[in-house]
Amino acid sequence: MAKKKSVPTAKNGSSEGIRTAASNRRAFFDYEILERHEAGIVLTGTEIKSVRAGKVDLSDGYARVRDGEMWLHNTYIAPYDPASQYNHDPRRQRKLLMHRDEIRKLESEVAEKGLTLVALRIYIKRHVAKVELGLARGKRQYDKRRTIISREMDREARRAVGAARY
Repeated sequence: MAKKKSVPTAKNGSSEGIRTAASNRRAFFDYEILERHEAGIVLTGTEIKSVRAGKVDLSDGYARVRDGEMWLHNTYIAPYDPASQYNHDPRRQRKLLMHRDEIRKLESEVAEKGLTLVALRIYIKRHVAKVELGLARGKRQYDKRRTIISREMDREARRAVGAARY
């Protein structure tokens, strides 16, 4: 299996300079995330202002390769209210910035293994908007049930340990 890429951090190991604008928590329930990749995202002026304000919805967001370029689909970035008539289309496809070799590698993995690229989060890193993509395999219904059961068991165990302390 391929090596997981770590979440980008500052030089000292902390996550300074990185501010998450939106995350897709549902993706972790619906998919098994195999790898994570960082990509830049091409935004207009009103879009970056909405992202900085945190007005982003990634619930259905995914990435696809078209003509050798990576594109982000179904991501909602709310219109920026002060922009009035010069606003952007909230659901437009947005180009992602990645190295050509990385795009080719991801394209071949998605085509061969039946995986998908899911948008996990959008964040601001050193004044630049980035999107974290997850190479994911869909979970079956019984896998989702198993996840819920294990989460509830962990919660009960933590409660029992916490009650025993006092």
